[in-house]
Amino acid sequence: MADASAAGIAEQQEGGKQPRSVRVVLLALMIAMMLAMLDNMIIGTAMPTIVGELGGLAHLSWVVTAYTLATAASTPVWGKVGDMYGRKGSFLASIVIFLIGSALSGMAQNMGELIGFRAVQGLGAGGLMVGVMAIIGDLIPPRERGKYQGMMAAVMALAMIGGPLVGGTITDNWGWRWAFYINLPLGAIALAAVATVLHLPKKRSEAGIDYLGVVLLTVGITAIVLVTTWGGTEYAWTSARIMELCAIGVAALAGFVFWQARAPEPVLPLHIFRSRNYTLMSVIGFVTGFVMFGATLFLPLYQQAVQGASATNSGLLLLPMLGAMLVTSMVAGRVTTATGRYKVFPVAGSTLVVVGLYLLSTMDTGTSRLTSGIFMAVVGFGMGCLMQITMLIAQNSVEMKDMGVASSSATLFRTLGSSFGVAVMGALFNSRVQDAMGDRAGALGSRITEHSAQLDAASLAKLPEAAREAYQHAVSSGTHGAFLLGSVVAVISLVAAVFVKEVPLKGSGPEDARPEDAPAPASVGEAV
Repeated sequence: MADASAAGIAEQQEGGKQPRSVRVVLLALMIAMMLAMLDNMIIGTAMPTIVGELGGLAHLSWVVTAYTLATAASTPVWGKVGDMYGRKGSFLASIVIFLIGSALSGMAQNMGELIGFRAVQGLGAGGLMVGVMAIIGDLIPPRERGKYQGMMAAVMALAMIGGPLVGGTITDNWGWRWAFYINLPLGAIALAAVATVLHLPKKRSEAGIDYLGVVLLTVGITAIVLVTTWGGTEYAWTSARIMELCAIGVAALAGFVFWQARAPEPVLPLHIFRSRNYTLMSVIGFVTGFVMFGATLFLPLYQQAVQGASATNSGLLLLPMLGAMLVTSMVAGRVTTATGRYKVFPVAGSTLVVVGLYLLSTMDTGTSRLTSGIFMAVVGFGMGCLMQITMLIAQNSVEMKDMGVASSSATLFRTLGSSFGVAVMGALFNSRVQDAMGDRAGALGSRITEHSAQLDAASLAKLPEAAREAYQHAVSSGTHGAFLLGSVVAVISLVAAVFVKEVPLKGSGPEDARPEDAPAPASVGEAV
């Protein structure tokens, strides 16, 4: 079998062929990407069973929070390590750490152990997504990368739709521990394929790791994620704990920026933000994470509480949005590959997201599933234009030596956007639901939503008819506010997209020009 080296791939792609080794590597990368995306969605379905066996209900949220924190904090570090010491080694290390965390999580005997092992799993997951994006950036010329956007969008859609189904099936038939053990055979396949087939140039940087930068960035990201996770739930937004975390986060990030301008080998080189396109993609990525994860949180809630949909197949409720996203992403990739032009997609995508979220904000208790499905599809078409194109433009705006940090930073901004989106849209949703329940059902309504504005199907079925109707109106009011906020925030993405400078993508033929606002990237052949 031929080696999947950058030079070999470039040569064979110029002849219109895709070597078998490339297909094997891409399959392994997609498996690794699915592991990172699927994990939380599978575990979410298994959590009631886990709590029933291990106890520790009070610490339930930390099972997810520990994973999210570790993933977010380690993402930029993995990107920089890959740039300094080689992409293949860092990617293999992230897979191994993720699999160790998965195995340990499956063997956990109490909630404390599970939370700690989930953090180990999250450390590995931080390198999986970055590794996939950066290795594709190493192997595939920018213009050719459009062909693989559909694959990544398909993995994302499959994870979001199939996660709850797979999690429920595994938990019911094999037990919750297999929700973690299922990662082991899949991860082993990815590990073996990457180790034996992928051959990238080895690197060795004489500069050491920027440990101070890593610490400052980790503290800052941790504080931000905890604020968005705890604010309005564990603690009031104006509480001393939240204010302390805000102060720590701001101080740590300010110190991080100050140090990065002086560090000999910064973990996040500030010069990449001199590229206008890269900075704009960071903004668009943040906004995309903000609105997308907010939408995927509140749409199933609306459909279950107001439209009476079953919670069992909750992933299928998002099919109109995810299907539209998948189709559009594939079309956008093909068009980008054929024409070398891409600016139209961020502009069109941002416009569709603004319109789609506004349409979702108009839903009420009388909105049919067909109508809400059409509205979701509009948002999906917009997301399909944004999800992978933003990464492609970001990678095309930096030098090859910064491919890892460019990929990790773009991923980090999207992750932070999702944290803020869930927190801010969630706070607005909860406030409007509680106000509406108080207005429509009086003291009873206030008591019903005192502890949580999100009722499960069993709790909803136990409510008196009048209280249930009041709750349906309250959820409609809450989703109206959340989606309207999302539509307003998405305008920022549209403004940023308008200012994107369309620069020919590398691999586009005789016009293979370098970005005017960024240093010239090295060619794939030169990278070897």
